[in-house]
Amino acid sequence: MPDLPTPQDATEAALFSECWDAVLAYADLCTSGSTAAAQLAREAFAHGIREARAAEAGPVRGTGRRPARLPRIPLLLTSVRTTAAAWEEDGQGHKLDPDLRLWLNSDKAARFTGPPLRRPLALRGLRDLQQADAELLWLAEVEALPLSLVARRLGLDPADAAEELQQVRTLFRDRCHRNHLDSPMDARCRSYARLLDAVTRSPDADTPDDLSRHLATCVECAEAAACLRLHGGGLPAALAGGVIGWGGLAYLERRRRAAEVRLGAGRAGTADRAADDPEDGTQKARVARNGLLVAAVLVSALALGVSLMPFGGSGDEPGTRDDAGRQPVADPGPSLPSAPSVPPATSQPAGTADGAGAASDEPDTPRSSESSNRHTEPQGTASPTDRPTPAERAEPTCRVEYDLVNQWPDGFQATVSVTSTAALDSWRVSWSFRDGQQVGQMWDASVSQDGSRVTATAADYNKSVPAGGDLAFGFISSWRGKNSPPYDFTLNGRACAKSG
Repeated sequence: MPDLPTPQDATEAALFSECWDAVLAYADLCTSGSTAAAQLAREAFAHGIREARAAEAGPVRGTGRRPARLPRIPLLLTSVRTTAAAWEEDGQGHKLDPDLRLWLNSDKAARFTGPPLRRPLALRGLRDLQQADAELLWLAEVEALPLSLVARRLGLDPADAAEELQQVRTLFRDRCHRNHLDSPMDARCRSYARLLDAVTRSPDADTPDDLSRHLATCVECAEAAACLRLHGGGLPAALAGGVIGWGGLAYLERRRRAAEVRLGAGRAGTADRAADDPEDGTQKARVARNGLLVAAVLVSALALGVSLMPFGGSGDEPGTRDDAGRQPVADPGPSLPSAPSVPPATSQPAGTADGAGAASDEPDTPRSSESSNRHTEPQGTASPTDRPTPAERAEPTCRVEYDLVNQWPDGFQATVSVTSTAALDSWRVSWSFRDGQQVGQMWDASVSQDGSRVTATAADYNKSVPAGGDLAFGFISSWRGKNSPPYDFTLNGRACAKSG
């Protein structure tokens, strides 16, 4: 007789079920038939888990930290989106919703895979939160689960859950504000940045007419306003639209209805109402498809279990703190089971399933964890760095790790992490480029460049580094023809050895 499942097994099975339901619900929106929906969900789920396991394999070299990534459910949903894009490229676009195909071939879709600083603000802001905090925000705002249920799932005190959620909302707003200021923007948008921050802080503040007209015509600033305005109930839509992309609002409505049904507040006609919902985008026979979808999944989901392997639930190193000096407010929960043969939740229609979380890496190129504490720092002029003497080069007092995070035809994003053997009251890091690269923007440091020599100088908030501690910053640079790694790194004029 096989062993009976333990309570921990039951918890992990429930977690798997909730993640699968969310993926299946979004895959159903993205496709033109029940068989295609089941196939897309299986492929995206398996791909997302493999990506998550790769991210969990080890920390970023030289930092001791894992790369920043989204919470479980949104990461799996982005895997659905990127799998659908792969179908379109491979000649399987006829299986997809026609409106999704138009979106995939538009500039709107390109924003999700283009240069990091051009991606939607909500996506960047959620990734910059610690994993546990991001889980809390997504489950409460997008999946529409009651705070008492979210608190139990994440190991919070239910009495403090509302206060914890408000803290996370404030952190999210802070990250979005910094990222908005970091984004490339024209002079007009830049002139409204401070006013936009002030107006969205208070529910009683009036929006000036000129700013209102600007928000009606500027997509990026309108997105920023939605993310920065915590009052008024617009945050769930800002998160769903900015993280998922196409179909975000329709998915949001489905998850709200699913939560109502789960809590007994829905009616038997929920599926019928979903079939008539104009946000579904096409004249699909949703009610008839639900039964076919469940049958197709039951027959084919056995293949899913073969590709699944367990992966961790948190991308943060235990005990780490964010820049506000606080611990993450929630434990992301247990990891997924190793290989369940059939997803337990397939007995429910895709549009009425409840959702929680699962760990997975975003298919888009991840940013390194240094960017999770990004600050806006004016690009000042640092003093030139003296080259180290041969004696200083003989015994490096620091070790540097250079990571190329992302690259596109005329630019790239990189991070630099330096470990110092001595305590520092301030620091400046210098290096040289071989191929004429020009740094255009830097965060967590100010930048100056003299020919091929670049110098990054500490900001006011990160000058102090303990002995054996790390300092880190990131930048955007241009390149042409060739993009060789930099060389001749120094810290305060003394040579650094390169890690790896």
